[in-house]
Amino acid sequence: MAARTWRAQQESAQRVLRFLQSFLSDFHPRDFAFELWDGTRWPAERNAFPRFTWKINNPEGLKKAIFSANRQVALAEAYSYGDFDIEGDMEGVFGLAEYIIDHKWTKAEKLRLMGMALTLPSGHSHTPERPPVRLQGDLHSRQRDRQAVSYHYDVSNDFYALWLDRNMQYSSAYFEQAGDDIADSDIDEAQQKKLASICRKLQLKPGERLLDIGCGWGGLICFAVREFGVSALGITLSRQQLKGAEDRIRNEGLADRCQVRLLDYRDLDAAAGFDKIVSIGMVEHVGERNLPNYFRQAYRLLRPNGLFLNSGIARAGNRPADDMPSFTDLYIFPDGELVPISNLLAHAESVGFEVEHVENLREHYRRTLLQWLRRLEAQQEAAKKLVGELKYRMWRLYLAGSAYYFQEAKLDLYHSLFLKTAPGSAAISA
Repeated sequence: MAARTWRAQQESAQRVLRFLQSFLSDFHPRDFAFELWDGTRWPAERNAFPRFTWKINNPEGLKKAIFSANRQVALAEAYSYGDFDIEGDMEGVFGLAEYIIDHKWTKAEKLRLMGMALTLPSGHSHTPERPPVRLQGDLHSRQRDRQAVSYHYDVSNDFYALWLDRNMQYSSAYFEQAGDDIADSDIDEAQQKKLASICRKLQLKPGERLLDIGCGWGGLICFAVREFGVSALGITLSRQQLKGAEDRIRNEGLADRCQVRLLDYRDLDAAAGFDKIVSIGMVEHVGERNLPNYFRQAYRLLRPNGLFLNSGIARAGNRPADDMPSFTDLYIFPDGELVPISNLLAHAESVGFEVEHVENLREHYRRTLLQWLRRLEAQQEAAKKLVGELKYRMWRLYLAGSAYYFQEAKLDLYHSLFLKTAPGSAAISA
């Protein structure tokens, strides 16, 4: 009986191997290896040391990934639920994933591969532990935005602390030397340079009043108060971030000049106004149809000659919007919306802002994401204890995939500086 079972497993594995070899016959150079559930290996081409090894634990995941209507989500779900394992360079797998997702088969190819797929062994299906997010309310309403923010940011402060820097900056760092090796770069130092760069762009001066829209865990407002002598208010929709920011402010002894509130930017009413406003990594949650209101509110809250620095991820201008929801949409950042930088700048100008300065930090963000990925992988056991195997896998996938998209220039990261010009005044140099 045992011998028959072993032979059946071998035959199943050989069918899967033949299927893969046929499916990837024109994919070169293949610098990765496959390993099947019975130990069968298909080494990298020319016996090269594989960049990564794709381990197939469950053939059902392979069939779903290749023949699903939404292959991107199916591939991500298969990895998340353990149908696949990726050993080695996680970012490296995304070139192969894009080949699978984007491949256009001829009718003959499709019939041949589907015929082969029918001979593949069946595996087991999964009951989703973390089903795709289901949010209530109208898109980008206050109620729904609170749910979307909570879904991502209220995972666990301790989880984020495992792989972010000491200031808990969940946005791109700034690396002064482009040639620095990613593994050797100091994420704490690079994030500190980013904070200093933002404050210099805003031309912060002692006694000024700063607003941070989407303040995260309070690292930027505390830095600005401590290093530049301003008073600051941060607002967030995440209860976990609120607690983390309050703890940071109290521990640094800054409560007399630094505050944080659980508040939607649309509900902030500050009659006295702010000298400077900053928003880092929040605009992605706004939605393009709400961008005029977003910039109008910032303009209203800003005093004349005030500066507003907005930082956000943008979809490359030559890349169309996705026609199907992505894995990130369903499992990581629900309701996130990325628009080309030209659209964002046009919306800012439409309410009266003058564009002072725009900088693309795309390469910096890729390096930041790879730093986060390495740090998360190094802390995988602690991460799994905090959030479980499934979330660890999902975040590993999301960080690596984001790094790949920045590498391929499909995503950009812009710091945009806007001026509210007072009537009759000259523009301020950035």
